[in-house]
Amino acid sequence: MTEQHGDRRSAGELEASVLAALWAAGRPLTPGEVREILDAGLARTTVTTILTRLHEKGAVDRARQGRGYAYTPVADNSGLYARRMHAELERGEDHGSILARFVSDLSPEDEEILRALLDGDEET
Repeated sequence: MTEQHGDRRSAGELEASVLAALWAAGRPLTPGEVREILDAGLARTTVTTILTRLHEKGAVDRARQGRGYAYTPVADNSGLYARRMHAELERGEDHGSILARFVSDLSPEDEEILRALLDGDEET
């Protein structure tokens, strides 16, 4: 790997970059194709590891292509954030308290959006 330890990106940042490449491509990509798009000096094995982790998290699907896999995102960016929020909620035991705290920390604008969505106004 060409990156120095101090210049390394976090796993979350790399995952986001890989997902962005998949969304932009609009078609299934192999790890090698993702690596070429990112052009970040990453090893193919690093990209494969990231894609495998994203698959395990349910963020991407994969289909056999030759001896390896081609990957596609399962949701858009908003869908991915929603999955993360659900996963965090599932980690706690008292969903009511978690949701109450979440709602109490919303900005007035976000609270309005949430109220509209809960009232069935999907146009928000």
